Amino acid sequence: MTATDIGSTAAGRLFSRPAAVASCVGFVLIGMVQALYGPAVPGLRAEFGLSPAGAGLGLSLHFTGGVLGVLACNAVQHRVGNRALLAVSYALLAVGGAGVALAPNWPLALVAAFLGGLGFGGIDYGLNLLFAVGFGDRSTAMLNVLNAHFGIGAVLGPALIAWLGPDRYGYAFGACALLAALLVPCTAGVRTREEPPGSTPGASAPLLSRVLVGFLALYVLNVAVEAGVGGWEPTHLETAGHTATVAASATSVYWLMLTAGRFLVVPLALRHSPERILTICATGMTGCLLLTLVTPLAPVAYAGVGLFIAPVFPTGLPWLNRALPGARRAGAWVIAASMVGGVAAPPLLGLGIEGWGIHAVPWLLTALSGGSLLATVWLIRLTRRPVK
Repeated sequence: MTATDIGSTAAGRLFSRPAAVASCVGFVLIGMVQALYGPAVPGLRAEFGLSPAGAGLGLSLHFTGGVLGVLACNAVQHRVGNRALLAVSYALLAVGGAGVALAPNWPLALVAAFLGGLGFGGIDYGLNLLFAVGFGDRSTAMLNVLNAHFGIGAVLGPALIAWLGPDRYGYAFGACALLAALLVPCTAGVRTREEPPGSTPGASAPLLSRVLVGFLALYVLNVAVEAGVGGWEPTHLETAGHTATVAASATSVYWLMLTAGRFLVVPLALRHSPERILTICATGMTGCLLLTLVTPLAPVAYAGVGLFIAPVFPTGLPWLNRALPGARRAGAWVIAASMVGGVAAPPLLGLGIEGWGIHAVPWLLTALSGGSLLATVWLIRLTRRPVK
């Protein structure tokens, strides 16, 4: 890819080369921040005398801020522009990270987690939106590259806590705050405004509503599977007879495959439509989840789920942008919905497990994945763009 390819559109470039690279670093950053809260729980409990549920409020406030950050940025973007939106989001993440690191009491730490979540949501929304429209035919590939860096951060965050020790979680959050502050000047390479997309000729309001509902369903179901596997895979594998070491290792491999899959799909995204890629992903994901019912194959099958689910989130956004070019709020709604799905899925799956037992995990996840496949097929019919 040449320098002139970076962020090129029919209306001009949205990113300079340094800004595109900095955006990938930004996704490493938000992946790290999100992944820090879990490993930091022992340190937070010791520092502030918290119960497990109380310590979990930090991640809850982070995600709450994330959802509100997405919706708020969507509401003001047309007034403030891309550059200011990203700069403020990085600044909020810096303030939030520093606040968690230095807070003298738990209520202030929760406020900081919420502020950091607002910045997280703004970065997630802003960069996903710009990458979806800023690279022309390369947008699907570039979105997968961008989101793969989130996975890298999600691996590095827990590794950093493991190296420092949970009681020194403040240094990890402080390092993220410093990196966020350093990324603020890098937004100078982002063009303030992209050309507003035109409306879809002949598209009726009912059709737009059905398409948006289809994408919301697709994203909620896929993120529910992603979070559900991450949350319940270790317990299911141990209950099925695998050792705790195998269960923990298999879960790490699942997250690594989710990251690797986004890099591996890049050359395919340059040659095939998002519809075809998502259909293959949903089919493969459902098949792998059924294989988790076979105990000896379950660890490998879960890794396969990670590989197939990896491209879904970034690959669906260019398709959404093409299907609803006049609906500027559509991207915000699906990103916000995906965050809600990620928070709600593990406890809701827990209720199902209470009713049917831990051995129901593969069936529950397969049902969600099957719903994702149906949503994909329905969207292909609605958008009238056959798989090619």
